[in-house]
Amino acid sequence: MTNFKLSSLLLSRRKVLATVLAASASAVALAPPSLFAAPTEVRIGYQKNGVLYLAKETGQLEAALKAKGLSVKWVEFSFGPPLLEALGAGSIDYGTTGDSPPIFAQAAGSNLVYVAAQEAAGAGAALLIKDTASIASLADLKGKKVGFAKASSAHNLTIAALEKAGLTYKDIEPVYLAPADGAAAFAKGAIDAWTIWDPFFAVAEAQPGTKVLAPAKGIVTQNSFFLANADFAKANPEIVSAVNEGIAATARWAETHRKDVTDVLSKATGIAPDIQQKAVDRTEFVIHPLRDPVIAEQQRIADRFLSLGLIPKQINVKDIVWTWKPAS
Repeated sequence: MTNFKLSSLLLSRRKVLATVLAASASAVALAPPSLFAAPTEVRIGYQKNGVLYLAKETGQLEAALKAKGLSVKWVEFSFGPPLLEALGAGSIDYGTTGDSPPIFAQAAGSNLVYVAAQEAAGAGAALLIKDTASIASLADLKGKKVGFAKASSAHNLTIAALEKAGLTYKDIEPVYLAPADGAAAFAKGAIDAWTIWDPFFAVAEAQPGTKVLAPAKGIVTQNSFFLANADFAKANPEIVSAVNEGIAATARWAETHRKDVTDVLSKATGIAPDIQQKAVDRTEFVIHPLRDPVIAEQQRIADRFLSLGLIPKQINVKDIVWTWKPAS
């Protein structure tokens, strides 16, 4: 090999090496800090309901995490799908939703994992109508406008209720509305029925002229879930476990202090205590790792959405279940 060729080859190799090193340096610079050092802050997405919100308002979770050298940044969301969008993107580390949002997120390739479950938390949801509506049963929803939040637990409840009545999703006119927009549309009669969860359910139920067409209980088993960004959970399993333990402790407290729970949530939300009490009374405050029956129920929901063309591909729920082993 001539000196010229040898020099050219060495130069070429140096360029390749320099390029690789530069790319590696860029990757290091852009990589999440949690890949290299344990974070000192946990970013938690919440909604103004449920045990996670209760943990926030009582300060119980922050106290538990502070003992481990962790602070909490709370980020509010109006409902599940946008929360999981932020979670999958890594804008938050941990959050909670109902049953349907994780299914849509997984089908879209979102980077998240289930880390805990609040089983059978769904007594506090229903299909509502006005007492002036020409609707006496679920079968009467045929041809009607039914409002609910797309990709939410209310979406699944609506479909399951239609199935119970022998109807299909094509038999109604779905109107996709975030909870606040749904409340406004229902109040002015822009929709014929509204599927919603607590505390919106309890607030609407207290309004004159509102009737419960069908409660969730007896139609579906509505579990709620706690989820984490997949990369965060992989890099920081002990932190995810600590958050789970803190929330589980709040749940145990809530089970035996329901009047206190009502007082805390009523003060935080501005909802009248008697209305808030209704929502609290129909909540089951129990947090577990994901058990096989819960995973199987999630899979049934995913298969239902797939059969209706509401998600783009078949998913296996078990693929994104993270194993939590409670300390007690």
